[in-house]
Amino acid sequence: MNFSVYWQHADAVSKTLYFVLLAMSITTWTIFALRLMGTRQLKQVAYAQLSKALNALKAKLAPLSFDQRKAVAEQALLRQIAAEKSSAEKGIAVLGTIASLAPFVGLFGTVWGIFHALVAVGKSGQAGLAQVATPVGEALIMTGIGLAVAIPAVIAYNICVRVNRTLSNDLQDHAHGLLIDTMLQQDSAAQKVEAKSTQQSLVGGQV
Repeated sequence: MNFSVYWQHADAVSKTLYFVLLAMSITTWTIFALRLMGTRQLKQVAYAQLSKALNALKAKLAPLSFDQRKAVAEQALLRQIAAEKSSAEKGIAVLGTIASLAPFVGLFGTVWGIFHALVAVGKSGQAGLAQVATPVGEALIMTGIGLAVAIPAVIAYNICVRVNRTLSNDLQDHAHGLLIDTMLQQDSAAQKVEAKSTQQSLVGGQV
């Protein structure tokens, strides 16, 4: 089975399907490389954004009660985590789509190639095994190409999903730490204000 021979006898549909699979493969490797390289940077940026989101609320949290401060801080952190997770998941759906579609695109190319091969054999009037096996075997190349595109896409999809799950857990842990620190700082500040007010009231009473 020679791919060059198959390519010479392939029609426009088969060649179009080949280029579609080639584009899918390039897209898969590009997204996979960008996701892996961007994960570490995204993690650092996400940590900074979580801290920034809480720092922007500190002035507004002071007059609230403990439960209110906790609820507001939690909602701010959850909203920021959702935004960061959305950024991390860009392109992963494309990997899943390619992993699902590539085998069927290859299979369609094989069916189309076999159909034309059998038509050509029928027109020649020679239906022996030697005349059928070669064109049919060459048409099966498209199924192999489809699998060669789909398998890396599946692996890349699973790796990216696992990396994003780890990133989500890290963001949750970091957010919990920030929430605890913020609540402790707010309580400490509130206690200092309360103690100062009590001291001033006592001094005023003695006068």
